[in-house]
Amino acid sequence: MPVSTTGREQRTTIFAPRIKALLDEHLGADLFRLEPDTVGVAGAELMDAVMRARPAGPAERPTFKPVRGKLIDRAEAATYLRAVGADVRAALKAAADAGPASDLAGLWPAAPHNYLRDLVFGSERFRLRVLVDRRLELTPKLTWSAVVAGSAILGRPGGEHAGQQPSNLAALVFQAESYAERRHAMYLYRRVAAPVCFTVAALVTNAVWLGAPFAEATSNRNILLETLRLLPPSWNILRNASPEFPDVDGRIGAADDLLLLPLLSHRDPALWEAAEEFRPERWDSLDPEDHPGYLPFGHADERCWGRHMVVPLAERLLDIVRREHLTVDPGQTRGRVELDGLLEIAEMRVVRRWK
Repeated sequence: MPVSTTGREQRTTIFAPRIKALLDEHLGADLFRLEPDTVGVAGAELMDAVMRARPAGPAERPTFKPVRGKLIDRAEAATYLRAVGADVRAALKAAADAGPASDLAGLWPAAPHNYLRDLVFGSERFRLRVLVDRRLELTPKLTWSAVVAGSAILGRPGGEHAGQQPSNLAALVFQAESYAERRHAMYLYRRVAAPVCFTVAALVTNAVWLGAPFAEATSNRNILLETLRLLPPSWNILRNASPEFPDVDGRIGAADDLLLLPLLSHRDPALWEAAEEFRPERWDSLDPEDHPGYLPFGHADERCWGRHMVVPLAERLLDIVRREHLTVDPGQTRGRVELDGLLEIAEMRVVRRWK
């Protein structure tokens, strides 16, 4: 049933206590101590200097951290990202050819996550498709159990899937020669496929919360750039203690880990006019590639490889939101942001509004 809405001005974002403390106590600071062995960094110039001091190490790349002690080199990482990138492009083309999508009204971010899972990975065999399920996030043990079980019985395409061309990402799993290799490939399948759905669902959920219903003249590009500023799904960047960092700033100790916080630099009033306001139009005159302190996809020297998948999928979802006149249920005036891996509004109710 369509409903009328009064717009976004009555919505309040409630941050988890530790995130709220960061915003309340450290907004505008360039460096501060979080723990005896951890320093927070939020100054634009200092974050830039830290990121230029050395490349990210293996344990600092979230998607491609070592798997049970096995290092993931850049060549292997690039192979998996190229595969899922090709699958995303194919899915977007198929969706454009198929016409209007199904209704996305309901509970977000679960609804867009499931839509994206089915859009990109819906034709996969169950043992692979299940690896994109949101419920596996409940515990790493559950994820590993799904990988181990699937690896033991997956085998090669056959039976009801005989003659079916696997996705580019699934092909990497089927190419594995041994159980151990297949288990490794399936774990990387999860590492690569699931974040595509999680990140895009979080980003567009945040966009709808911050700005829906959107002005007709506002571009999807500007909506996403401004959402990534105020509620960036990837809101922190870890750098482990390293001898290069004390040379960057004497306040950093040799044993200090660093937590870089775009969440703070994105709201720093010294860097942004009306920093707390959702103003997509600001991006008509700002360059997201070099604006100080703006790091939604990491530093210029190490941009997230997945952004070329995230943005087109997010634009696809926004097209549906705008075409179907979707917005936040007017009865929901508070949105919670939990302390989690991704920054997102939890349990947002989305309805179709009156045109």
